[in-house]
Amino acid sequence: MREVTFLEAIRLAMWEEMERDPNVFVIGEDIGRMGGAFGVTSGFFEHFGADRVIDAPISETAIIAVAVGAAAAGKRGIAEMQFIDFISYGFDQVVNVAGTWLYRSGGKTPIPIVVRGPSGGYVGGSLYHSQQFEAWFFHTPGVKVVQPAFPDDAYGLMKAAIRDNNPVVFYEHKYLYRRIKGPIPDASEDYIVRLGEARIRRYGSDITVVTYGAMVHFALEAAQRLEKEGISLEVIDLRTIKPLDMETILESVCKTSKVLIVYEAPKTGGVGAEISARITEQAFEWLDAPIVRVAAKDAFVPFAEPLEKFVLPSVDDIVFAARELAAY
Repeated sequence: MREVTFLEAIRLAMWEEMERDPNVFVIGEDIGRMGGAFGVTSGFFEHFGADRVIDAPISETAIIAVAVGAAAAGKRGIAEMQFIDFISYGFDQVVNVAGTWLYRSGGKTPIPIVVRGPSGGYVGGSLYHSQQFEAWFFHTPGVKVVQPAFPDDAYGLMKAAIRDNNPVVFYEHKYLYRRIKGPIPDASEDYIVRLGEARIRRYGSDITVVTYGAMVHFALEAAQRLEKEGISLEVIDLRTIKPLDMETILESVCKTSKVLIVYEAPKTGGVGAEISARITEQAFEWLDAPIVRVAAKDAFVPFAEPLEKFVLPSVDDIVFAARELAAY
């Protein structure tokens, strides 16, 4: 086992997949000699060369389009968005080109690309460097969506995403990059975390908490605090947002009968709304209280720290909501 940061787990997964498969390449802004804005591709250019580590102009549309075209020709591209916020410039390539290609080709031409980059707030990144809009792609057929919370999952899911024959949007919460450390298996084990499988991070009996990304850590901290009050939270880390592991969610709901969904994106129209709807459709008779969502306010993420804290969900918000739910 290797003890690594969240960032290093992602870096190692990409490095090892490029060593394993010569068809894998990376493309993005400043990812070559500079090694990327956060250092995820540090050393890649020197080791793999300019043919497989491609410094692109500042055009997210071009970056994703090159990855898509190369995938149609048999390559596996990893397209880095310097900040995932700027994937909006390449939205058409993800949604209308990569997402539809397998269908349009009658199942003949898969598009194995990973569009990855740092997401989320809590770092003072302000408006264009703090967004969580996974719901855009959650709503899109043909595209898979991943957001891990721990190094071992970041490592195993990145490997699985690179090997998957479908487009995958891979959210890497920048708040976790160097704050979270953990063990990952040795490269010789060929460790993979299958897409579409959630993981129960903490078992409990009173309330099911469904969450992903950095919010998993917030939920676990809230669970520790509430345990002292006799409130037991079961924390589900989705890991893969799409495909969604409803089986794990429903099993937990049938045990606890109360549900709290936590996500960092704006509350309206978020992933939590779909999860809530599915639980209501499939397990309504098991519910003892309304499903509750804790999410960001329907606002942009401000730069000023007090305002950022006001807009984004906090551990205190989760604790308060869980108390109210437990008392219902």
